[in-house]
Amino acid sequence: MPEPDTNLYLVGFMGTGKTTVGRAVAQKLGYQALDSDYEIERMMGKSVAQIFAAEGEPAFREFERKFVERGHPDRAVVVACGGGLVVQPGLLGLLQARGVVICLHASLETILQRVGQTRTRPLLNVEDPKVRLRRLFAEREGIYKRAGTVILTDFRPQHDIVTHVLRTYRREARDWARAHGSAPAGESPRAERPPAAGAGEAAGTGPAGR
Repeated sequence: MPEPDTNLYLVGFMGTGKTTVGRAVAQKLGYQALDSDYEIERMMGKSVAQIFAAEGEPAFREFERKFVERGHPDRAVVVACGGGLVVQPGLLGLLQARGVVICLHASLETILQRVGQTRTRPLLNVEDPKVRLRRLFAEREGIYKRAGTVILTDFRPQHDIVTHVLRTYRREARDWARAHGSAPAGESPRAERPPAAGAGEAAGTGPAGR
């Protein structure tokens, strides 16, 4: 059965491995790998830290929105999204309309070990980065959990995480393609039945970032 070429968006808190896993997954699929932060830096000719310092966080968030709306290809791309991207109102819906969304998640303890001492990330360039990390994690975790299927990255080898992401993507990409009338070659789009009266919407599972 042919592979879909639906975009894959990896979301989650900073330190969960989105960029590294995204590159590995893209290589396996033969897709292009993009990182939203790196693409914004390339387009603006400034680092994320410089954008935050010169123009402020609201300006950077607007650049993220523009990247999602028209700054990357519509097909065959794996995008590692900055941790704060999906937190913005409406951005999750935009991602879901463009492809499959999977959340990489890790415990707060693991994230603290991975990035708790860094000051290179703009949101952690404060007197006590760990306090800021805890607050951001608490604020964002619920949003991440609603974003898409959650894949835990704590204490797992990368190849295991990549395999899990690939398996989940392949299943969900076919469903996404059929739902959006763009099934892979050799498949016919499946007509969706209207929901039964009174039927509730199943809660999504899932929980990274600047």
